[in-house]
Amino acid sequence: MKKIIITDNVDKKAVALLMEAGFDVNYSPGMKPEDIYKVIGDYHGMIVRSDTKVSAEMISYMKNMEVIGRAGTGVDNIDSAAATRKGVIVMNTPGGNTISTAEHTFSMMMSLCRNIPQADASVKGGKWDRKSYKGTEVHGKTLGVVGLGKIGREVALRAKAFGMQIIGYDPVLSPDLAAKMNVELTTLEDIYKRSDIITVHVPLDATTKDLLRGETFAKCKDGVKVINCARGGIVNEDDLLEALNSGKVSGAAMDVFVKEPPDFSHPLLKHPKFVSTPHLGASTDEAQEKVAIQIAEQITDLFKKKIVYGAVNAAAVEAAGKPELAPYVKLAESMGALQSQLLTAQVKSLRVNLFGDLLNNSVTLITAAVLKGFLNSRIPEPVNYINAGYFAKEMGLQIEEVKSSDHPDYINLISVECTTSADKRKLDGVVFGNNEIRIVNIDEFHLELNPEGEMLFYTNLDRPGMLAKVGAILAENDINIAGLSLGRFGIGKEALTVINLDSGMTKDVLTKISSINGVFKVFSVKI
Repeated sequence: MKKIIITDNVDKKAVALLMEAGFDVNYSPGMKPEDIYKVIGDYHGMIVRSDTKVSAEMISYMKNMEVIGRAGTGVDNIDSAAATRKGVIVMNTPGGNTISTAEHTFSMMMSLCRNIPQADASVKGGKWDRKSYKGTEVHGKTLGVVGLGKIGREVALRAKAFGMQIIGYDPVLSPDLAAKMNVELTTLEDIYKRSDIITVHVPLDATTKDLLRGETFAKCKDGVKVINCARGGIVNEDDLLEALNSGKVSGAAMDVFVKEPPDFSHPLLKHPKFVSTPHLGASTDEAQEKVAIQIAEQITDLFKKKIVYGAVNAAAVEAAGKPELAPYVKLAESMGALQSQLLTAQVKSLRVNLFGDLLNNSVTLITAAVLKGFLNSRIPEPVNYINAGYFAKEMGLQIEEVKSSDHPDYINLISVECTTSADKRKLDGVVFGNNEIRIVNIDEFHLELNPEGEMLFYTNLDRPGMLAKVGAILAENDINIAGLSLGRFGIGKEALTVINLDSGMTKDVLTKISSINGVFKVFSVKI
């Protein structure tokens, strides 16, 4: 009989389902790590929420563990790398909080437009002040939705029912699917220019950090309203305060902050036009019940039917059993992430071409790794090797897989070609030795790039002094160069420069580099 331990306060319907399936369940929320260490070796499955920190040390005590399940989306409290090395599957429950977060976003929108929190506080303070809290209708207003994953689409659906005009930005969602949703796909610049209300539903990464900041607020309509129920840091909190004070932003609502709990002395939290909640997007009875039932069903399917769903590291576990394949999985994911972050237009298709017998025998795994890397920074839902293909299909992304037995230069090579509405980009990647992953070709520029960490990409005219000018700006901002890769078509012609960095760059640094005469197409990438 399989034994399962639950160490966090998970809805007890999960316990009932697991016991009905014939498992021996130990429901002990609040267990201390030292107590878990003493018993964890006897268990085959573990379920947690966010309180239990499943560290590498805890995993080292697991003798029979097959799966660790997170009743929720994020798995930051689980050392997935340590679990992978141990051969333990890590699962989460993608989509369980979609409706709750979408409804919370809409609640924040209505609170902003009708001044509900402020008016409530006024009445409870003994006042009957009708003049100070005159609101705004959402009917007929333009809502800009940045990120049209599951949550963004649910927000758009509800907004349409309120008679709003919906415009959206998502470089992966197909125009046909957007049209079926009655959403006009457009650019970020157009979102800023036209929206009465902007809501963000994207992951936090190098491309979305401080997405809404002073520079972008300046492009918005006067009196725009801003909502962030996605991730802290997408909206720059200091710049938002300044925009609220100036009136450029007439109201803002946030459920998430850069630091949680935030600094309660920050003036933003005291601003009369600011509405906040303590990360409540998924905090509904229904959402918590859904994720508890979902993780119980996923673990039951794994043990009873050998069906894996919601696994964060399933392919990594598989690759761990094939040492020769593991670096190619890592390479494929890095190539997908790189393609995604170098996007400049709407994606139409993604082609994965695999050369060599080793890769031809693992097409599904390698393609899943490419898609995981590609989608991770594009949709707010957690993407893993199991659901990546599903999300790609849901977004209308065309995927082509091609197997080729031989390559003229390499025994095994992965080629990822992305076609957008504006251009094509092709990456070729190989593994040197046992585990040295390298990009050897970017759009016919031949180079040797280690696709890891912080990177600066730019094209430039191949003439003396170009690298020195870029290096000077990096030095002025105390950014150290860790590595350099160069490719060019010929003396004096276009060249591609990729610089590996020891730290990230601010948008101001990127702007300075972009202003150098002869430098073009500047990108910051983090893998």
